[in-house]
Amino acid sequence: MTTAPTRRLAGEFALIFLAAPLLVLAVKSRLLMFVLLWTGALIAARALPADAGAVDVRRELRGIALRFAMLAPLITLLTWLALPEAFLSFPRQRPWLWLTVMTLYPVLSVWPQEMIFRRFLRTRYAPLFGTGRGYLAASALAFGYAHIVLLNGVAVAMTALGGALLAANYARHRRLVLVCLEHALYGCLIFTVGLGRFFFSGAVWH
Repeated sequence: MTTAPTRRLAGEFALIFLAAPLLVLAVKSRLLMFVLLWTGALIAARALPADAGAVDVRRELRGIALRFAMLAPLITLLTWLALPEAFLSFPRQRPWLWLTVMTLYPVLSVWPQEMIFRRFLRTRYAPLFGTGRGYLAASALAFGYAHIVLLNGVAVAMTALGGALLAANYARHRRLVLVCLEHALYGCLIFTVGLGRFFFSGAVWH
């Protein structure tokens, strides 16, 4: 039987993670998306306690490098096979813009996303989902669902799968900087190899 506090948390979760993406999609405003993302992240950062507990940073960094070494070639190969005309088109055709994205994307996009979908979701909604499989599913599905604003299934599917990976790793080491690093690696790879068309709102919002 659900309690009143649990029902309130469920309502809050629905408002933040279900209704907010629909609002952005309805308005189709990148400014609104940016404001909502950063406002939520800054509020969460101020309200949540700092990461605590010991972690073997070198071991985690090795894990990040190993996973990237396995997954990056696979993503690159699949992109080359499925979208040969788009493969590496961004750095080849617009190198300075590509460098700008590689520099700004981890700061302007990765950190607020990880603050909200990993740290905030796990901490705030533990009474709803727990901190194990329920959290992993909630984080992955919420992260994928948020990308419905991009109006394509590729973005939703890839971010749901990526969200599951990032949530599992964050649940283990509880270090936001590490999960941000991992997110940034895959995000920058996606934009580099030619999948950026699926993740850029300007390509679908007309």
